[in-house]
Amino acid sequence: MNSAGVAALVVLLVLLSGLRIAREYQPAVVFRPGRYTGLRGPGLFWLIPLGIENQVRIDLRVVTAPIEQQETITRDSVTVKMNAVLWYRVSDLQKAVLNVESFRVAVQQVALTSLRNVIGQHDLDDVLKARDQINEMLSRNVAENITPWGVAVELLEMKDVEIPQEMQRVMAMEAEAMREKRARIIKADAELEASKKLAEAARLMVGNPAALELRRMQMVAEVGAENNSTTVIMVPAEFIHMAGSLSKFLQGKEAPSEPAATRLNSS
Repeated sequence: MNSAGVAALVVLLVLLSGLRIAREYQPAVVFRPGRYTGLRGPGLFWLIPLGIENQVRIDLRVVTAPIEQQETITRDSVTVKMNAVLWYRVSDLQKAVLNVESFRVAVQQVALTSLRNVIGQHDLDDVLKARDQINEMLSRNVAENITPWGVAVELLEMKDVEIPQEMQRVMAMEAEAMREKRARIIKADAELEASKKLAEAARLMVGNPAALELRRMQMVAEVGAENNSTTVIMVPAEFIHMAGSLSKFLQGKEAPSEPAATRLNSS
């Protein structure tokens, strides 16, 4: 092989060394020489070899970044420990490479400081009960800081909230007191409704003494179901007179049967 062939082979190998393949989610930011020239990929592309052009690849997929546990103080001076999870992605490759040294570290630190600042602006009750609103506030706060870096927030969620044991006991006592309050209100409402029904029933019974006596007998039957109890009942005099008249009436109807029995015996 002559020198021309060797030179052509060397040139071909040099040209082939500039071929690159970028994945669909990992295009390349190209510099020539040292200056930003544009984006290449995804797929097959060519760079000027011998270091004239070089590339930086950025992953466009959503990144899951756990935020380590932080100890902070709420607005009502309660010390809490909490952690969170941040989901973000690169939305502008040029800004992510040119505007910040390491966007991953920067995003992590912004999320940490935002978590501490936002929690410090809320009471403990808000942190425990209004977590959705706090998550939205955290997401907005982080997004405002990282948007100039070409990074977009997908989601930010508080994961765990740890409170001191003393505060847990106080909260348990408060919850118990609230349940007792609701129970007493429900019981009072039930007694009020029952009193209204009893008053209505009393108005109906006043105009009908027989209904009152039937209710008395029903009560006696209910109390008599207990064998180990002694019941004293106050009976009106009218009722006793009525019972005596009924007894005499029954005895008067049974009286004629005695002579008949006598006649049969005598015969």
